[in-house]
Amino acid sequence: MENLKDFMKQMQLNSQLSLDDIPNLDLYMDQVIQLFESTFEGLKRDEQEKVLTKTMINNYAKGKLFYPIENKKYSKDHLMLIAMIYQLKGALSINDVKTTLYKLNKMVVEDNFELAKLYESYVQLADESMKQLESEMKQLIDDVEQQSETLASNDADYLQELLLVASFVNMSNYYRRAAEKMVDRIATQNDK
Repeated sequence: MENLKDFMKQMQLNSQLSLDDIPNLDLYMDQVIQLFESTFEGLKRDEQEKVLTKTMINNYAKGKLFYPIENKKYSKDHLMLIAMIYQLKGALSINDVKTTLYKLNKMVVEDNFELAKLYESYVQLADESMKQLESEMKQLIDDVEQQSETLASNDADYLQELLLVASFVNMSNYYRRAAEKMVDRIATQNDK
């Protein structure tokens, strides 16, 4: 397998909308889309894929995934919430994302909760998760190489990649299931 650091760099997992990237002024929808496109462009699988569209933002607003905007402008808090929605929807259903963020939206609106501190923690944890993933991937690649040595084939590289894909999907499913269980706990707490 090619160099792990090169592979990790190609995945561009460190693409995050940091607090420094978010302007201190409210943005119109087109500006929000432009900001997200430039920040998360490296995560797209092809040029036609859109990171964020007007329809997506309108659906998030209609679905109450974030609290209402004012004067057709999105605040810094809205951008942080939309960034979290963008990441969460990669593994969770939109309904699960709504359930997860319901109380946070309420806290921001009703309690003037300082979202920036939470968001900064979220970004730091994402960075730590990426470092952990790099370590886990190295171990998994070693395990796959050992397993593939037992397979008699002229196409050992393909079989290694197949086993890696299957392993990554399994890990993803385990983490998604854990996240869904946490969402169910949050839903129970929201109902109380």
